[in-house]
This record gives sequence, C-alpha cells and structure tokens, in this order.
Amino acid sequence: MATVLSLSGSPSPTSRTARLLRHLDATLVAQGHEVIPLDVRTLPAEALLGADFGHPAIVRTTRLVEAADGLVVGTPVYKAAYSGLLKSLLDLLPQYALAGKTVLPLATGGSTAHVLAIDYALRPVLSSMGASHIVPGWFVLDRDITVQEGGGVHVAPEAREALGGVVGQFATALDRAPLRVAA
Repeated sequence: MATVLSLSGSPSPTSRTARLLRHLDATLVAQGHEVIPLDVRTLPAEALLGADFGHPAIVRTTRLVEAADGLVVGTPVYKAAYSGLLKSLLDLLPQYALAGKTVLPLATGGSTAHVLAIDYALRPVLSSMGASHIVPGWFVLDRDITVQEGGGVHVAPEAREALGGVVGQFATALDRAPLRVAA
C-alpha cells in the first residue's frame, strides 16, 4: 500500500484542522496505507520564516515529502486563502516536490464564504509543484467538527459522508498510481 504524508497547516495547538486530519489518517490506516502525520506548527519558526532550506527539520520534511506516494494537505482558511504557515513550508520545498504524487486538499473554516479557497488558492499551488493527481478537495465548516474529550473529533453526518467520498477517491487514486521504485 501507499505511504501518505498527512500535513496540517494550522498554527493552532488546538486545531480542528489537525484533529480532522488525524481522524482521516485513521481511515487511511484502516485501508492499509502507512500514514505519517506532520503538523507544520511543530517545525522551527526560525527555519520557516528565515527560509533556511538547510535546517535539519526542513531537510527531514523535504525527505518525507519525497518518500510519500501521496499527501493530504489540510489548512484552516484565513482571509480567503490557506494559512501563511502552510505557505511558508510550501515555499521551502523544491519546485516540483509533488511530482508523481496524489494529493487531497482539505480546508476548514467558519463560513461557507471560504469554500472556494481550495480551488482558487490551494489547488493552483499544489499543481504548480507538479502534483500528478489532485483529487477533489473538501471544505468542512468548523461547526461540523466537534472536539471530544480525549482529543478525538466527531464530524457531523453530512460532512462525514462527504469526507468519506473524497478520502475514498484519494485512496482509489493511490491504489491506481504506479509504484515508485526507490533510487
């Protein structure tokens, strides 16, 4: 099965976005995929903001991206776009870091006014980075994600059904992608 890097671009330690991603990670693991979670907020700020391409944490992250067959990229929506934290990381990755990769973009936010942020802000960047297949993404309203005691999440039924569909499309695309041969 495939290796998936599950990337949360939320700066918040109590992020609904990250919790939603970890919830979806479990679905992918249950389907037999290896999932590596990464919260961008755990990377050193000085490396991200100082564009330190050689910082060990950035080098490690670049290697994780290289080794992944697919990525789930999740972000909260701020000012009608993906987070600046996520942008900082994407700017440090090689231009074609997503070449040959299947990508699932996800976004969370407080208003349906931001639903197009995936298609108008995030998808073009992922495409410019060479993603071979970007499956339809999904936007989840904050009110549809309830944090439970213990850190888990409950996703409202309509959102859960929609997410199940896009995660299913992502998993199918991963299964159909040609296997990469290690160098």
